[in-house]
Amino acid sequence: MATVNVRRVYDSSPGGTYRILVDRVWPRGLSKDHAAVDLWLKDVGPSTALRKWFAHDPERFDEFARRYRDELEGSPALGELKDAVAGHSRVDLVYSARDEEHNQAVVLRDVLGRSAR
Repeated sequence: MATVNVRRVYDSSPGGTYRILVDRVWPRGLSKDHAAVDLWLKDVGPSTALRKWFAHDPERFDEFARRYRDELEGSPALGELKDAVAGHSRVDLVYSARDEEHNQAVVLRDVLGRSAR
């Protein structure tokens, strides 16, 4: 089973870590070379409507997480993510938000952890 961590896309990962970008939109001001992303699964990111509603407001995070999990249920993109994670021993789910505790990668890590049990 893979060790899954979350990390800002602007931060580097330890060597040998497979980096999956889980944002629907490419991070501002970051070239593809500097991002060092192995896979971009934009469809696993929250919908545009949900992302705009959330607006990275920590007070909305619990409701955001609930709605996001609802969006992910039965999503082919979530299946793709699970397959990608299963193929590696260390994975970083990378995202561009400034808030390291209230973002979609945190929700995805939780969803992946629950499905592995």
